[in-house]
Formats: sequence, C-alpha cells, structure tokens
Amino acid sequence: MPRPSARLLPPLLCTLAACSLPLLAAEPPSRNCSEVRRLYVAKGFGQGDAPSHEINGDHLKVCPQGYTCCSQEMEEKYSQQSKQDFRIAVVELSSHLQTTFSSRYKKFDEFFKELLENAEKSLNDMFLRTYGRLYMQNSELFKDLFIELKRYYVGGNVNLEEMLNDFWARLLERMFRLVNPQYHFTDEYLECVSKYTEQLKPFGDVPRKLKLQVTRAFVAARTFAQGLAVARDVVTKVSAVNPTPQGERALLKMMYCPYCRGLVTVRPCYNYCFNVMRGCLANQGDLDTEWNNFIDSMLMVAERLEGPFNIESVMDPIDVKISDAIMNMQENSLQVSQKVFQGCGQPKALTQGRAARSVSESGFNSRFRPYNPEERPTTAAGTSLDRLVTDVKEKLKQAKKFWSSLPGNICNDEKMAAGRVIEDECWNGSAKSRYVFAVTGNGLANQVNNPEVEVDITKPDIVIRQQIMALRVMTNKMKNAYNGNDVDFLDISDESSGEGSGSGCEFQQCSPEFEFNVTEVTGKTNKMDKNTNTSAAASIGLSQAALFFSIFFLAMQRQWR
Repeated sequence: MPRPSARLLPPLLCTLAACSLPLLAAEPPSRNCSEVRRLYVAKGFGQGDAPSHEINGDHLKVCPQGYTCCSQEMEEKYSQQSKQDFRIAVVELSSHLQTTFSSRYKKFDEFFKELLENAEKSLNDMFLRTYGRLYMQNSELFKDLFIELKRYYVGGNVNLEEMLNDFWARLLERMFRLVNPQYHFTDEYLECVSKYTEQLKPFGDVPRKLKLQVTRAFVAARTFAQGLAVARDVVTKVSAVNPTPQGERALLKMMYCPYCRGLVTVRPCYNYCFNVMRGCLANQGDLDTEWNNFIDSMLMVAERLEGPFNIESVMDPIDVKISDAIMNMQENSLQVSQKVFQGCGQPKALTQGRAARSVSESGFNSRFRPYNPEERPTTAAGTSLDRLVTDVKEKLKQAKKFWSSLPGNICNDEKMAAGRVIEDECWNGSAKSRYVFAVTGNGLANQVNNPEVEVDITKPDIVIRQQIMALRVMTNKMKNAYNGNDVDFLDISDESSGEGSGSGCEFQQCSPEFEFNVTEVTGKTNKMDKNTNTSAAASIGLSQAALFFSIFFLAMQRQWR
C-alpha cells in the first residue's frame, strides 16, 4: 500500500486535534478526594466506601449531583452521622438544664425529708423529757402525725386539714381523760367530746394557726419539689425527640454535603443553619410558651417559700407550738370539762379508791429539765431553705426561653455553622456562597414557609404535646400552691393576728348548749347528788394539784425556749 503523502499529514493532524478538544473539555482532570476520605475514615467508617478521586454523582439522593467525593454508601452513612450529630448538639445543651433540675430536686427532697425527721426527733426528745412516761404511753399519737405529714409530702392521698383536725380531736380525748381521772369515759362519750373540738377551743388558737401554717407550707413545699421533678422529666423527654425524615435530609445537606464537594473546611452559613434547626426543632419551639409560664409559676412559689410559706419556720418550732396547745388545755381544763359535761352529759364517777389511784397514775411528773435549743439536730441536709431557694431561683431565671433559644444556641457553635459575619465564604446548601433566604419564625406554625425543611404543621409531635400538657397541669398546681390551696383546701382565715394563744371557747363562738357561766354552773352543781359532788370536787382538786408542777415547768419552758 502506498504511503500517504507528507503533504497530507499536517491537515490530518490538525483535524484530529480539533476533534479531540471538546472531549478534553468535557472530561477535566478529577480532583483528589484524599482529605474527604481521611475525615470519613476518622469517623470510624470503612475506607473502601470512599473514592480516592471524584466520581460521577448521579447516585446521590440528597447532596448536589455532579462530580463528587461521596459514594452512595458514604451519603447513607453521613445521613446517620448528621442525625447523631444533631442529637448530640441538643443533648449537650439540654443536659446541663436536666442535671440542674435533677440535682436541685434531689437536694430539696433530701432537705424536706430530713427536716421532718429532725422535727419529729426534736418533739420526741422534748416531750420525753417534759412528760416522761405519760408521753411514752401516748407517743403513737404524735408518731402518726408525722407519718401522715411524710405521706402527704411523698404524694400520698392525705387531706392535710382533715388529718390535723383528727390529730387535735384525738389529743383532746387523751387530754380529757388525763385532766378528769376521777371519771369513767366510754368511747361514745369521748366521741361526743371530739365533735366539739372546734367549738370548745380547748387548745386555744394554736390548732387554727398551725393548720393554716402547715397546710400552706406543705402544699408549697410538695408542689415545688414536684415542679423540679416535672422540669427534669420534660427536659429529658423533649431532648430525646428525633428529627423527622425531612429533617434528616436537611441535616445531611447542611452538615456533610459540602464534604462531598470537597469543601471540608467550609461551615454552613449561619442563617442557613438557623432555618434548618428551626425546622428540625419546630415542635420543641411550641413548648416555649408553656415552659415560660411554668418557670414563672415556680418563681412565684419560690417567693412564698422564702416568706410566709417557709416550711422550715413552721416545722422547726412545731414541738413548742404543740406544747403550748397542751398547756392551754391544762390551764382551761376546768372550764372545758364543765362545758363538755353540759353538752355530753355528766360522766359516771369512779369510786374514791379508783379515782385517787387514777390521779396518781395519770398526773404529769416533774422530772423536767431545761431543753437547750443547741441540742436540736443540725440544719437539714447541711443547708437552709433560704439558700436552696435562692440558688434555684437563679437557675430558673436562666432556664426561661430555653426552647426558643435552642436553634440559635446550636448554630452559635463554631462546629455547626460559620459566624454571623461570614456571609460569602460559607455553605448555603448547594455551593460556597451567600445564603439569600430569610430566617423563619419559631414554632410549628411558622415552618410552613421554611425553605430548608419540609414540616407538616398539621401533625404535631405526640411526645412534646404530652409534655406541654404536663407543664400546663403543673403550672395550675403552682398557682394554687402560691395561694396556699391544695385540692379542696380553701384558705378562709387570717394569720395576721400573730402567735398568741387563745383562752378557749368564746361565748359568741360556742353553740348555745356550750354557753358557760360560772354562777349558773355553780348553781347546777349544787343541785347534783351531794356525795357525788364531794367526791368529784376532791378528785378535781387532786387533779389540778398534780398538774400544777407541769404547768409551772411548761411556763418556764416558754422563757427558756
């Protein structure tokens, strides 16, 4: 075959070169993906998934297609990683809040329980030294009081007002026997006595004031502790809510799609991050209103705990208050007994020998020594209520608007987004360029126009809706506690009169059958059987003499205390 002419070679070569130019332009040299691969392996993924050079990206479902450093397996694993990174970011910010409420609840709970233990121990020690064997014989009455108070605090179904009324009625029955040892009282008779506790006021005004103080203080203390526990649980449950599938796509696109383009050092634009987080945390944003209302109600009850509803100032001197009430009963025992005899009938007198023996056995002994206040147990849980409340109030104020601030706080992390001033050198979801969309509002309803996350505003998250309801219920409880009310308890009394002790049943406050007049009663007594009258008078004299020493030492006790 003849060789081509040398004259034809130059045109042929030029033709071939011209034809190959479009091919060279369509297939530029591929970029190296070694840094993307290194970072991918550093996260614990297999090196085999990552190409060493760019490949065609038609397989990508979320990230921009075109030449890419991501295989299909990489995109799938990056999707899981972005979901994990998001959860870690939410938990890191929430964990401090959760820990705060958890630790404060534990401290408050420990304090309140130890306060009750100390109050019970103080009363037991004081009454044992004051009344000796007589107290031991009736100690279960006081033990039951503290059992019921503890049961109420831990959430038991206890009506404080009814429980305290029952305590004073039972105490009146015991005291009535002791101050009238010359008589025999049937259970029916003592039941009649207890029915008129309110009208007789044998313990003065102490029961009314103590009931008001205890009810307000315990309602506030229990509700406040419950509030701390609810806050802890709400934070724990809400921070564990996962993003929706649409949210996961948006997170992948924001966090790891720039890696697929080789932009491993470029962070998402701040407003871009804000829109993604607003969309992924849309339901959490709806929590903010009820959360803030709840925080405000907690702060209101905290103020009560620092002031008139301070459980520490109620429980610490409760032994002295009950002792004052017993002294009132002793001082007014003759008048109270006469009123009871008028209302419930004259009881059957014991024989002379049995009456004298009964007086001897039931009289208060005088083996009392001054009770030193320094012997009281140390402050409960090594702190005071005022210090605890001051600390919690500061933490509560810091917790306000936590959920509406969460998207911004996440994006403020330099690992999550570029700074606000970096507007052009950041990832906008498709390239390294300025982000042009406006930031959407907070909450579910505002996400209808979110450019980054598709949010179905008609389907709120069930878990978060449940927590919103829990906060709403707890807020209502807080408002009731702030007013001193618990369920059916209604405050209708005025505590502004101070701590004085009453003198018993006033004429205008007693029912007609208990109206008492010294002259009238004396006349009625003279009409009684002469023998019975003589025996009763002698026995009452013995009883009053036996009580004299106890009254004297209790009077001294008030000065010492």
